[in-house]
Amino acid sequence: MDKLIILTINSGSSSLKASLFLPGGVRKNFRYEHISNVENHAEVYESLLQDLGNTQPTIIGHRFVHGGEVNDAARLIDNTERIRLERISYLAPLHMPSNLLGVEMCAAKFTNRVKIPQVACFDTSFHSTLPEIAYRLPIPKSLGLRRYGFHGLNYSHISRQLPKVLGKAAYGRIVVAHLGNGASLCLLDNQRSIDTSMSYTPAGGIPMATRSGDIDPGVMLELAKRYNNAELSTLVYQKMGLLALSDGESSEMSALVQSSSNDAKFAVEYFARQVRGAIGSYAAKCGGIDALVFTGGIGEHSSEVRKLICNQLGFLGFSLNEAANQSHLTTLNTTSSKPILIIPADEEAEIARLSADLIVTNSQYKNDMGELKKTQVVMSEVEEI
Repeated sequence: MDKLIILTINSGSSSLKASLFLPGGVRKNFRYEHISNVENHAEVYESLLQDLGNTQPTIIGHRFVHGGEVNDAARLIDNTERIRLERISYLAPLHMPSNLLGVEMCAAKFTNRVKIPQVACFDTSFHSTLPEIAYRLPIPKSLGLRRYGFHGLNYSHISRQLPKVLGKAAYGRIVVAHLGNGASLCLLDNQRSIDTSMSYTPAGGIPMATRSGDIDPGVMLELAKRYNNAELSTLVYQKMGLLALSDGESSEMSALVQSSSNDAKFAVEYFARQVRGAIGSYAAKCGGIDALVFTGGIGEHSSEVRKLICNQLGFLGFSLNEAANQSHLTTLNTTSSKPILIIPADEEAEIARLSADLIVTNSQYKNDMGELKKTQVVMSEVEEI
């Protein structure tokens, strides 16, 4: 077990990130951008598997956006679990088909070698702590639909980092804004999720690159009259959000921030206003918030968006240090302000931790991997190469 290697695969709606956690605390990262469909994902997976060369992982962990009704943080992907995931893939059509494709292609890659366990790690699991008042929807209970919440792997990672930055304050009421191609917010209390913006699917909440976020049900009823199911699904997941708000100019926040067009400026301001509104609503729901955390591609890298969000949050006790914001420092607040932080997203580290923990306790692999925890990579001390 001194040669433990964990491969993590994080396939999103428009990118694929992977990491190899190697012995000695070494980590190798892979990133592939601008993926538009399942066919592109297949090409990217092939590139990843080629880039791995002759490396044979001990464990392969996959991010799965939706876990359905299960609250497990991770599950071994056997035939039964694979079938279950296929049956719920419609709940996250931008993600689940490519997540399953990754499992299939990894199995084919290593089919002639020793069997390598593959693990599904679920974004929805972190939100299993939501109280009923947060997860219930104002529809008949008999319909069986509820708020699940997403981006949970990163929210779990962020919650683990907070004590290192905030000390005891990490256990207070904290809003984490995961802002990227997909975007959501989560309200933490005592490091547990008690509310989140995405709902039954990853299409809800605040506006995103090509997803509208929350929208008047009457609008959806009207659109359903104009489009068939396939056309409406394409519209909802690929043609709304920033792309629509900028009148088709771009779905990329970086491009919109740099653009001088009125449509681009409108899209950026609209996005920031909706994020501010979500932060304010959480403050009202729990009687105030103690800290604000930015994460995700936009949250970590766009000083302009952070400024637009924070500049009107003074009534909540938040004041942005402009120099720190421009420099993308960990701590962005002024000395008189409540904490405003940047904590980089790292779903891959969380996937590696969950996958290793699951396999250690799984009887099928226990004899072969009994020493796994002793040699497990310390995620906070890995060297990225």
